[in-house]
Amino acid sequence: MVRDFSVAVLGAGAMGRGIAQVFILANYEVKLFDAGPGVAEKTKQEISKQLHRLVEKNSIEEGVAKGALNRLVVVSSLDAIADVGLVIEAVIEDVEVKRVLFASLEAIVKQDCVLASNTSSLSISTLAAQCRFPERVAGFHFFNPVPLMRLVEVINGLRTSESTVELLERIGTEIGKVVVRVKDTPGFLVNQIGRAYTLEAINLIAEGVCSYADIDRVMKDTAGFRMGPFELLDLVGLDVNHPATEAIYSQFYNEPRYRPSSLMEGRLRAGLLGRKTQAGFYKYEDGKPVVEIEELLNTEAANMTPIWVSEDEAAESKVVIEYLKEKNILIETSENPSLTALCIITPLGEDASRCAARQGLDPTRTVAIDTLLGLDKRRTLMKTCVTTDAYLGIARAIFSIDKVPVTVIKDSPGFISQRILAMIINLGTSLAQARTASPEDIDKAVKLALAYPKGPLEFGNSLGIKRMGKIIENIYQQHLDPRYRPNLWLARRIALGISLHDGN
Repeated sequence: MVRDFSVAVLGAGAMGRGIAQVFILANYEVKLFDAGPGVAEKTKQEISKQLHRLVEKNSIEEGVAKGALNRLVVVSSLDAIADVGLVIEAVIEDVEVKRVLFASLEAIVKQDCVLASNTSSLSISTLAAQCRFPERVAGFHFFNPVPLMRLVEVINGLRTSESTVELLERIGTEIGKVVVRVKDTPGFLVNQIGRAYTLEAINLIAEGVCSYADIDRVMKDTAGFRMGPFELLDLVGLDVNHPATEAIYSQFYNEPRYRPSSLMEGRLRAGLLGRKTQAGFYKYEDGKPVVEIEELLNTEAANMTPIWVSEDEAAESKVVIEYLKEKNILIETSENPSLTALCIITPLGEDASRCAARQGLDPTRTVAIDTLLGLDKRRTLMKTCVTTDAYLGIARAIFSIDKVPVTVIKDSPGFISQRILAMIINLGTSLAQARTASPEDIDKAVKLALAYPKGPLEFGNSLGIKRMGKIIENIYQQHLDPRYRPNLWLARRIALGISLHDGN
């Protein structure tokens, strides 16, 4: 059944092509326009090929493909879209180009025609500022590749009407997308949240804590992410990611949470963009990253030194003690360690050196272990700034007896997973506090668009909000950088003992 109004898609690049395809498959008549000679016609041919592939895969029937293609009309001038009920622009990401386009469209389309922008970061309120009817202008942000990505963000500008937003929400559902409503803010929802994963990873590198591969392995193995942050950056490309980070940072008037990294700027200038240049954070051969193989450890020394486990963090130390008992490792049960014992600590958001000093432990024989996500799939050890190689080697041997991989990092306020997840949770709750979107939509959007195993608030709830709050507070106190300041949404719910999804 053909819909009751037609749609115009302006811009026939990758995004415009995808948008047009999902609309014609949802029984909308689509008029496709591009200012480049022959571009729209070529795009129609590419859509035809895509539909044919779907038929070959038995995803759609041949009659459906033919009917969809018949609903796609290439037009050579904007005057030809005068009768449409919805315009979606997917032209170059330039604020002036889009503003001029929207203002010119008002002289062509009907007064009740909705004007939507597929911009990923430009202010909808700004794009609508020169329009006579700004209430009909909204954001309709799809993700690439459009036919595969299930999420669409509907963004209401300061003067967008409720009826416009509701119409786009209904249309988004009709074309098979999951719709989240987002307030008009720099980077909207998904592009803001995505900064936490990659920026905290690069901050770990800037502090000399570990390697790119260390971070990627930990976040995939322990936290369940499909790609590590540096694999992701190489896939997206620094020429895409870094300018987007700079834009969000500047639009938020240098909000520290979005502060770009000089390391990314340097690599961008050096042309180390990622997969597209065959060199980024990794080098690539035959399209695959070249990663060093992890070292196999000798575990013979595991039972040769007495082990003492600090119970400063009782719940965390319990995980370690249970592991050691299961592996028949003898544990000292005295209040203080003997003079030769390996001292194991389980800090939350603290660095190993200051944690050892606070507890009066010998830092040369102290090693920290991350218990945030358990010890089943990978273990991360942190040495103090003076831990000896001998004691570190014993710790590595003990925690790799069962062949579970072990990652060793240098001293850091919080381990790899603690720091990155703390930033994701803190940024997610800050968006909830700002009412950028509802808590449920924040989680939903992140899982669908970024493929995170959990949304930011879900991560906080599952790991324990008091526990995560302590990690965030300790990281902040050790760095004294406002980037790490605890968020009010999180702090209030910790105080009340309620879920991060509760309240408003």
